[in-house]
Amino acid sequence: MEIDEVLPHEKSDIQRSQPLIERLKDAELYKNPPMVAAVAGGKYVLMDGSNRHISMKSLGFRHILVQVADYESEFVELGVWQHIVSDWDSQQLLYELKQIDQIEMRAGWDASAVAQILLRDGPVYAIHAAADSLPERNRMLRQVVSIYHQNATLYRTPLVDPAQIWSLFPTGFALVMFPLYQPPDIVEAALQRAFLPPGVSRHIIHGRALNLNYPMKFLREESSLQTKNAQLQAWLQRQYAERSVRFYAEATYQFDE
Repeated sequence: MEIDEVLPHEKSDIQRSQPLIERLKDAELYKNPPMVAAVAGGKYVLMDGSNRHISMKSLGFRHILVQVADYESEFVELGVWQHIVSDWDSQQLLYELKQIDQIEMRAGWDASAVAQILLRDGPVYAIHAAADSLPERNRMLRQVVSIYHQNATLYRTPLVDPAQIWSLFPTGFALVMFPLYQPPDIVEAALQRAFLPPGVSRHIIHGRALNLNYPMKFLREESSLQTKNAQLQAWLQRQYAERSVRFYAEATYQFDE
């Protein structure tokens, strides 16, 4: 589809997108298509793949190959990633956060907070912000995440057990946890350009296409969208005829990302 018809709902992650841009410049194969959901007006909200999307836009691609899923179907689940902050200093992190206007740091857990921070050495802080709307809340969260995104190494994880997290990330010193979002929140964030911080929403999509290995030359061509979709359809037919497509119903781990 036209790359401008795809609307991101979150800020891209420069720590991930910059290396991806370099790889895409000379890539011969297109591996994992971004996931999108149709919304009103002929647009599509990007559920997963914001770094691939912004990387291709930066490189001047007019078209992007995506996989479409119905947001309201049983094949899509929406959760959140936790952020592991590494290779920096916990006291410096707390100091920088306290400098943000309209942010208040309170000791202890609080379900009404826009985010919670658990430090490796034990203390927990709830981050409160003067935010009466989704765009305001997302704006404040972007400010919070930008503090450690600019100064530390950011990892995302679905894990919630601190003992397990600290053993897997020995340089991590803080775990940042976010509240759950609902699909209408994601759609609103995309349509209003009220972006979430990078790596907060976590879409679990059953039946997604991975390791497509589609020739990048077809995407680089200056041909029409209709021609490119005809090429894609013919390529898909060959893949099925050659029995190159396999469906894994079970959950899997991939170590080649």
